[in-house]
Parts: sequence; C-alpha cells; structure tokens
Amino acid sequence: MRWHEVWVSISTCCSAHSVVALNPSNYRLTVAPMMDWTDRHCRFFHRLIVPSALLYTEMITTGAILHGDLHRLLDFDQAEHPVALQIGGSEPADLAQAARIGASWGYDEINLNCGCPSERVQKGAFGACLMREPDLVADGVKAMQDAVTIPVTVKHRIGVDDQDDYGFVRDFVGKLYSVGCRVFIVHARSAILKGLSPKENREIPPLRMSVVRQLKRDFPDAVIVANGGIHTVDESLELLSPSKEGPLPAADGVMLGRAAYHDPWVLREIAGALGHTNLPSTRESILPALQDYFESQLAQGVSAKHMTRHWHGLFHGQPGARLWRREICEGKMGPLALFEALSAGFGQSPAQRSEQSPGPLPA
Repeated sequence: MRWHEVWVSISTCCSAHSVVALNPSNYRLTVAPMMDWTDRHCRFFHRLIVPSALLYTEMITTGAILHGDLHRLLDFDQAEHPVALQIGGSEPADLAQAARIGASWGYDEINLNCGCPSERVQKGAFGACLMREPDLVADGVKAMQDAVTIPVTVKHRIGVDDQDDYGFVRDFVGKLYSVGCRVFIVHARSAILKGLSPKENREIPPLRMSVVRQLKRDFPDAVIVANGGIHTVDESLELLSPSKEGPLPAADGVMLGRAAYHDPWVLREIAGALGHTNLPSTRESILPALQDYFESQLAQGVSAKHMTRHWHGLFHGQPGARLWRREICEGKMGPLALFEALSAGFGQSPAQRSEQSPGPLPA
C-alpha cells in the first residue's frame, strides 16, 4: 500500500472535505511568490512573456488581508489570470476569512506559505515553522477548503533544522493529503530557522530534488511541483522527466523564482520547450502592451519606478542590457519609448556601443 493510500484510509471516516478537481498541466510552469518582487506590475510583465504560466502573488499575511487596504493589497489586472494568492498565517478562522476574501477578489487559487524561514515570519508563527505542526496546518487547510471552491494548495520545504529525514516531509504531506490538499509546491531545501538568513536559506542548505520525486512516487495522485535552484530549460526538462539515476517519477511541474525575475525571458524559453503556444517572438514584441500598461497605471497615480523596477531583466544577456537595466529602473521613460531611445545600442557589440554614445536621454 502506498503512503497516500495509508493516509486516505486513516482519514476516510473523519474527513468529508471534497477534493477540488485539478488539471496537473496547469502547474507545468509556475512563477514563485517572492516578497517585494512579485507584485501586480511584475506579474503583468511576466504574463506578457508567458501567457499561460501560473503566477503567484508575494505572500500577504492574514492580518493584512483582514485589516488592511484590500485594493492596495489584492487588486490585479485581469490579464494576470491564472494567478494565485499566497497567504501567510496559522489561525484556521483567520485563514478561512482571508481565503474567502481572496476568492471573492477573483484569484484562481489560495496557497498557504509553509516555507518562508525569515525571523519575522517565525515570530508570527507561520511559514516554515508550521511544518512542525502538521495538525494545525491541516486544520487551516480544511478551514480554507470549507470557505472557498477554488484550490487550496501548500508551498513548503523538505525539512526544518535537524528534522530533515524523508519521513518528516512525507508525513507532513500525508497529513495534508488526508484532508484533501492535492497540490504541493516543494522547495527542495530544508529551512534552517536559527543561524541562517532568508538569503542563506536559499543557498546553503543543499538541494535534494530526489525528495520531490520520492513524494511524487508516494503520492501519485497529488500534483508535486519542484522549486529551488531552477535556472534553465535543461534543468526544468530534467525535473519533468523520470529520474535517470533510479526508478523515481517526474515532477508534475517546475516553479522558478529569482531566475524568472532576473532573466524573465527564460520563462519564454521553457514554455516553448513545453509546447506552449501564443508566445512572444521577440523581447521587444511585448513592449507596446507594456507601454500601454505603463501609461494606464501612471494615469491612475502609480509611481513609474514602482512599476519599471521589475522590468530590468527583459534584455538580460543581450547587447544593450546594462544600459536598459540602468535607465528602466530610473522610471523616467516608458519601456517602449526607452527602447526606441536606446535602439542604436541593441544588437551591437560593447566595442561598437562605446564608439557611438547615445547621448543624454529625453527628460
């Protein structure tokens, strides 16, 4: 008997929670929730590059949702669909109410953060430290499932501090599986809650993608998404294929984080390799739509820099990228206008560009 069958048999008599029908292909390519980065302006930009990848908000706490400015926190452009709201919290009643608000706002999924290792999050008793309280997490998941009809999913680590054996994460996933959770986004590193910063927690604990594959083996009916240290097309395709080292299955999807932010065109390359359609042919082809968005947001009083700081990586690795990055972050010009002003520098070598200074940009 597989582990998912064990957990289902344990919970059958006490759990009446229905499982929302899911299409695993929706999770084939996703973009991670990233604090201070994946706001609505970043997500709109990513949507122009990948029309069908699943996008996630930055984490928003239940307290902010229940007591904050909902329009500022939750508003998004309809073009962002499909888009999921990631929530941080631990109190089931608050999670349920926050999920209800998120669903009413039009989000396509509610995701619970059980992976953030920051000290601030720990003080709020949520994030990665919740992995030590699977019963509480299960109660929160059940409460959200009762409150909404959209999928409720969980993003988590593979361990916490010295609790890093496979059985720890298997039992955590099993507990949530038993109450109807069917999507698990697995950051394939343990979280070290004492002694490492959030940045160090993304780099020092070793990646163990084999754990992601083991979870898919033990919970074949769940959607298991691999996250952590994924930067390229080849790395993505490898994770989406059965293991070469042994009889372990493929992950159902990949989630890119900082790679998607600093080099967003990699999303287009991965989507193309996965057979996605309606993809932009060139980087500059998205600029007219991005310019329209820029102008419409300016008219609503949004700061130019607040938007353009997220668009600096569009020409990553291309001739002219450094100048683009510097000028777009200043927010003095819209993206299309800036590209046109810098167009002489694109497609030229550094030596050619040094011979032909673009001169001062329009104010």
